[in-house]
Amino acid sequence: MRVYREEFTLETGGEGDLIDISERVRDVVRKSGVRDGLVHIFCPGSTAAISTIEYEPGLKQDVFDILDMLVPKNREYKHNLRWRDYNGHSHVRSFLIKPFYVAPVIDGDLYLGTWQQIVFVELDVRPRRRRIIVSVLGV
Repeated sequence: MRVYREEFTLETGGEGDLIDISERVRDVVRKSGVRDGLVHIFCPGSTAAISTIEYEPGLKQDVFDILDMLVPKNREYKHNLRWRDYNGHSHVRSFLIKPFYVAPVIDGDLYLGTWQQIVFVELDVRPRRRRIIVSVLGV
């Protein structure tokens, strides 16, 4: 079993940024030397998410429209009452989407569907500098 890890950073503009990180992840997978296994992509933080989507403007907007319906910004969150940072909805959204994603590595490459990209989703209300940790495990 081989384990290879790299990190990179993202500068975000705050809530609403949805950034395609597929090629950066693919580069790490190729450098890892792993032929068959898994890649785990993780962002330390409780107001961010990593997922997959067909990366196109309509869907990017749809994601945040649905999040606004499911987890509205303008309701009372106990987190906001305690900390006064008004990102309670950001924490709940991250809880639902998750700050990590796992994908297969097949024949030394990241395996995704034809229209599938790995995306970082900024859920916090302010711009952030985010660390992305990519771990490749396999043989």
